Amino acid sequence: MIVPMKKISLVVLEKERRQALKDLRKLGVVHLEEVDGMSEELSLCKKKTSVLETAVSILGEIKTPKKAKAKSIDKDAAFELAKEVTDMVEEKKNLYSTKTAYDNEIERLRAWGSVEPEQFEFLAEKGVYLSMFEIPTDKYNLIDESIDTLLVNKDKTTARFLVITDSKLEANDRPAGLRAEAYRVVMPKLSIAKLTEESKNCQKRIEEIDQKTADSALYLSSLKNALKEFTKDVEFENLYSGMGTETDQEVSVKLSWLTGYVPAEDLDSVKQAASQNKWALAADDPSEDDAVPTKLKNNKLVSLIYPVTDFLGTVPGYNEYDISNWFLLFFTIFFGMIFGDGGYGALLFAGAVAMMIPAIAKKKAPGPFIFLLALLGLATMVWGAVTCTWFGLTPSQLPECIKKLSIPAISNVTSATEGIAMRLLDGQNKVVTLTNEAWVKENLQIFCFALALVQLSIAHLKGIAKNIRSPKFLGEFGSLLQLWGMFYVVLSMVVDGVRFPLGVTPESYYLFDRVPLSTVCLGLIGFGFALSFIFSNYEGSLVKSILESCKNIVSVLLGVVNVFSDIVSYIRLWAVALAGGAISATVNEMAGPLLGHAIMFIFAILILTVGHGLNMILNVLSVIVHGVRLNTLEFSSHLGMSWTGFKYKPFQE
Repeated sequence: MIVPMKKISLVVLEKERRQALKDLRKLGVVHLEEVDGMSEELSLCKKKTSVLETAVSILGEIKTPKKAKAKSIDKDAAFELAKEVTDMVEEKKNLYSTKTAYDNEIERLRAWGSVEPEQFEFLAEKGVYLSMFEIPTDKYNLIDESIDTLLVNKDKTTARFLVITDSKLEANDRPAGLRAEAYRVVMPKLSIAKLTEESKNCQKRIEEIDQKTADSALYLSSLKNALKEFTKDVEFENLYSGMGTETDQEVSVKLSWLTGYVPAEDLDSVKQAASQNKWALAADDPSEDDAVPTKLKNNKLVSLIYPVTDFLGTVPGYNEYDISNWFLLFFTIFFGMIFGDGGYGALLFAGAVAMMIPAIAKKKAPGPFIFLLALLGLATMVWGAVTCTWFGLTPSQLPECIKKLSIPAISNVTSATEGIAMRLLDGQNKVVTLTNEAWVKENLQIFCFALALVQLSIAHLKGIAKNIRSPKFLGEFGSLLQLWGMFYVVLSMVVDGVRFPLGVTPESYYLFDRVPLSTVCLGLIGFGFALSFIFSNYEGSLVKSILESCKNIVSVLLGVVNVFSDIVSYIRLWAVALAGGAISATVNEMAGPLLGHAIMFIFAILILTVGHGLNMILNVLSVIVHGVRLNTLEFSSHLGMSWTGFKYKPFQE
């Protein structure tokens, strides 16, 4: 359930606000409204937090030896170490850049041999100016004899030579008459030997930094603890500097105030603290415009869904429904159907049990995720049993005892059996004939749509209960009638128009042996639409409600279509499971022929492991995309939920 909250306002003396915040944090039950504080202390805390976050991220990527023992330091020392780590990493980046520049210079001049800029400068002081040039080898002999050159070396493609002049050539200058193919080589600032030495020094310093960083990783836990403390300091200083202040003109006393929310069950503790600390306290129910945090409180079973909702970041608004119980129920069903394979379910369950053992050995309670995984594994095993789906194997490959666990109407055993499924309609001597495979396929589709009918009906029943004291409940009842009527339309248009005809045919079902069921369902859609049109927008006036529906006539009409599409959307449970089953069967077909050969047996095991492993990963993604969607979109839209809430996070130590 969503825990009822109270909105409180606290007024304290301005000079006591720091101590008041400390006492409030120690109390640990008040969710304070966000403020935008500003102070030097806050800026400093934010800077330290940023440095620690960077250092923790850097050190977290370093693998420490298993035998190495973690070291601990205090909060301030942790910050100094974090600053040192971030500085070293920045220095390392610069060293890499410098070393790369040196190495590029060395590579550029490698063919020239040893180049000493100091010697060039010495000769220049004597009036002899040398410039480095390169030219295609076959063009060197074509250089005009008037140009004084000295060949350094040459290979098949390039000739390297010096041009001797009696005056200095600027960077873009070249001797007159020098062939265009010749290009000037820029003189390095350092000699090749010096460049090599500097590159080695950079590498040495990089290695020193790597070693120091690795040594610092032993303090990672201390840095994480310091980060938590500084984060709390940021929160505290933000509240301290952002508290509202004003002066009581009558007594010239400065006051500070803040507002927040507290669970109704904890209000007495806040009152007691206010009395002890002489705070002024006002408490009242939140208004509709207040941004109230949401605190959920459920039993241990329902709480198993929290790892999923926390991962998704979905929180119901304070004035919305807590659907944790329904979310868990249907998510478990959807998971089992999408995975669809009892063998996969057994692996998940075994994995959950394996993760429980270490916790139990340490006499600790396993985390909720482990129990959720075990529950989902069991659900998948149940669905695999009733449909006779185990690791993509055909029924003929499975033992008889496993086949007997399945339900014939939705079992692969039935699909694999040749024959015609015969069913009497409405107690009459009329039949519809289908192959066993088609019959099972349609039954699975009907089951998916039946799930849609049940889940979406629950949404509208909750709406009826919520608005039971207002005529608005009739609008929800109308939506429920549309849903029931549209269910038959979906069966007719998607499953089988012969088995579920919309018109009156010899195969029609009859209600009380007189009225065609299709007529009843279409009537439910029409009557439900009328009720929804008249009462859905009721807010004290029937006329205004009708006018509001008229203003939004397009969306109202599209709402009927949306009911159809929402029901049809549940067919994804069957379609995704069908795709997963096809992948499993394909993997088995690829590996099957190899299992009979001793040499190829290992490759067959590898194919099975990788193939089924990838299929399980795809199934997990399918659950996230499809199984979650049906709860957070289709079901929630019929509930009128937008998931705009945010978690209750009390100000605490």
